[in-house]
Amino acid sequence: MTRKILSTAGLATALLISAGNSQAQDIHFTQFDAAPLIVNPAFTGAHNGLWRAAGIYRNQWRSVTIPYVTYGASFDMPLITDLSTDDYLAGGIQLFNDKAGDANLSNFSALASVAYTKFLGRKVDKSISVGIQGGYSQKSIDISKLYFADEFVGGSFMPGTSAEYPYLNNKVNYFTLNAGVAWSHAPSERFGYTIGLGANNLNQPDESFRKKANSDVGLAMRYNAQVGAILYTGERFSIRPAVLYQSQATATELIGGSEFHYIVGSPEFRSIATAVFLGGWYRTGDAAMITGGIEFKGFRLGLSYDYNTSALKTASNGNGGFEISLRYVAPNPLDFARRLLYPCARF
Repeated sequence: MTRKILSTAGLATALLISAGNSQAQDIHFTQFDAAPLIVNPAFTGAHNGLWRAAGIYRNQWRSVTIPYVTYGASFDMPLITDLSTDDYLAGGIQLFNDKAGDANLSNFSALASVAYTKFLGRKVDKSISVGIQGGYSQKSIDISKLYFADEFVGGSFMPGTSAEYPYLNNKVNYFTLNAGVAWSHAPSERFGYTIGLGANNLNQPDESFRKKANSDVGLAMRYNAQVGAILYTGERFSIRPAVLYQSQATATELIGGSEFHYIVGSPEFRSIATAVFLGGWYRTGDAAMITGGIEFKGFRLGLSYDYNTSALKTASNGNGGFEISLRYVAPNPLDFARRLLYPCARF
C-alpha cells in the first residue's frame, strides 16, 4: 500500500510540474481521418456531400492506470456556393473532451471553423482550401485526488496538508486560434491526392493551474503536415495511403500506413457504395495500429486498435488504445449527376 501511495504521489507530482512549468500537448487519434477538423481547419467542408457529421471515441492505457478517455464530435457543410465557379465557403463545429489519470485531468474544447475552397483547372480537378478555426477550452483537475511530498510526515500520510493547495486552481479557461491550408488534385477518376499544412495554438494561450502563472506555461504551437491519396486499381478495389506528421514543443508524432478499400455493392456511385476496409499503420516509436470497418449509404463505421511498441510496453503488456468512429456524409445530388466531385476527400 505504501509503495502504491508513493508511486501515485510521484505521478501526481510529475503531472503538477507538467501543468505548471512545461508546455502541454494536444490530443491525437489513430483514426485521424475521422476527425479532420482537429487535424486541419482547411478540411472544413472538404467532402462530396451536403453536410458531414462525425463522432469518435478513444480509450487507452487501461492496463496501466485509470484509462485515458477521449471523445469528439464534429459537423461541417458548405455555407455559400458560387454556382458560376463552384467555389464555396464552408463552416464547421468541433467538440472534444479528454479525461486522464487519477485526478481526472479533463480538457473540454469547442471550436468553430470556416474554410474557403477555390477550384482550379479546366476540368475543375484541382482545389486549394484555406481555413481558420477558433474556440474555447476549459481544463480542470480534482486537486483533492493529488498527492504531494510534503503530505508525508514522519512516515505517515496526511492528506490535505500540502502547502501547494492555496496556490492552485482546479480549472483554467482560455481561447485558442488555429489555421491551415490544403491542396487537392484528381488527375483522373481513379486517382486523387490531398496535401495539407496546419498550425494550431497560434496565440499560445496560458493554461497553468497555478494562481500565479509564469511565462513558461503557454500551450505550445502545434505544426502538422498531412498527405493522403486514393488510388483505384479497378472498379471496386482502392489503396488509400496517408501520412500525418505533428510537432509540438519537444514532442513529435509521425503516423504512416494505408487503408485497403473494397466496394461490395454497386460501384456506380462510390460515395454511397457499400464497402469494407482494412488498414495497417505505424506511429514511430510508439505503436503499431490496425483499422477496419464498413461503409453503407453514406455511413462509415471504423474501429482501430493500438499495440504498444514503446518503452511502456512491459508495463502495458503491449496494450495501447481502442477507438471507434462513426461518420455520415449526406449525399449530394450533384454527385449523382457527376457534375462536380471534390478532388480527393481523403480526410
